[in-house]
Amino acid sequence: MIHSLTKQLAAAGLVATALSAALNAQESKFERVPNYSVPYEYPEVDDIKATLDRVRAYYDSTSSRGIIDRESGEVINDFSTPNKNARVAPGFASEWSYTNGVVLSAFEYIHDVTGDESYLANSSEFFDLVASTFPYFEKNREAFGSDVRGWGRMPNYHALDDCGSITAAMIKTYLKNGNKDYLPIIKNTADYISHKQLRLEDGTLARHRPQYVSIWADDIYMSVPFLANMGKLTGDTSYYDDAIRQILQMAERLYVPEKEIFDHGWSITSGDYDPRFFWGRANGWTIMSMVEVLEVVPEGHPGRDEVMHFYRSMVRSLAGLQSGSGFWHNMLDKTDTYLETSCTAMFTFAIAKGINEGWINHVYGPVALTGWNAVNTRILENGAVDGTCEATTFAHDNTYYYNRGASIHATHGYGPTLYAGAEMIRLLQNEKLKVDKARPGAVNSTYHYKLISEWPEE
Repeated sequence: MIHSLTKQLAAAGLVATALSAALNAQESKFERVPNYSVPYEYPEVDDIKATLDRVRAYYDSTSSRGIIDRESGEVINDFSTPNKNARVAPGFASEWSYTNGVVLSAFEYIHDVTGDESYLANSSEFFDLVASTFPYFEKNREAFGSDVRGWGRMPNYHALDDCGSITAAMIKTYLKNGNKDYLPIIKNTADYISHKQLRLEDGTLARHRPQYVSIWADDIYMSVPFLANMGKLTGDTSYYDDAIRQILQMAERLYVPEKEIFDHGWSITSGDYDPRFFWGRANGWTIMSMVEVLEVVPEGHPGRDEVMHFYRSMVRSLAGLQSGSGFWHNMLDKTDTYLETSCTAMFTFAIAKGINEGWINHVYGPVALTGWNAVNTRILENGAVDGTCEATTFAHDNTYYYNRGASIHATHGYGPTLYAGAEMIRLLQNEKLKVDKARPGAVNSTYHYKLISEWPEE
């Protein structure tokens, strides 16, 4: 019996030794003080503003912004004589494009938030150039044919990408500077979106690409901000109706209730059994459009509450889908896809905006905070924004989505980053909130956003 007891004690000793070794190995693997991959810190308003200025400086450096002779490279200042070689100076800051539209809208918003007049001046400079030279390019086309290069496809648009986002920015700038030369261009875009763009029988905006009669979540942003702001400009509430209709009817086909996010696209050819791919930026376009409606369309307008529901449900889902770094994945539900900048900036903006406007609870504050900290790591010293997914079509296989490139050259990330920074400044300055901040080097410490009205003075 003594021998048996000795053997049991020896075995217990081996188990204890093994357990101790396992615990030691575990302790060496996981440090008591968290080692965050992205700084878990509270930003400063001045630092964010300096970052926005840096991004704008990079954007400005991409183009000389003017009209040039494409053969000689010389700047054209005389617009009285037709010139077949006239073209807009190349570069992002000179594009009549939807991505530049997001930047110019963000500039107008930064002007609102910070009062920095130079941002509004930047937008005015661009749109003044467009409005003053558009008639010149039209005369060149009359003289030399349709191959003359002017401001994109204006005025003969082929898709919502050609006009919706950037003309929304033009409306916002017009409402501040009152340049009536903008109005013919704005009215031309309104006519295209309202009467010429392909729609389903129920009025949902669509396109014959890549499949016959397809709906893209991207097109919510390519149309809704323009329609909402057109309603604000004209007082014609039918534009509000159409903006809300686009969100709600696209949601009927793209929103997946069990995930509370949007499929990238839908085709009439596959109908109810269309394959689902939850691309990050498509959801970013969607929630930014909802923000635009909630901000512009008056409370009580029919359908606005339904938009609010979709917005809030997306925020709830996005909070859970955010990675431990603060970024969101390029495919939201696929954690083996890369961490992507543009959608992270879009979600950061939309969530911070909701807190500031009182649309969602303040407890979402850390989601926005960590989102901004993540985006900030992708802003290079020269102001370029890295890690943005390249232009992406509505596809039908994961292999395509998984292998999209990402770089500083994908211009889709600049406007959302500017928007996110501006909204974070508002969140930092929100006088209704108090923040219990995480303590650096603490074993267990996090951020808690609280309503001041709910907490007595301590």
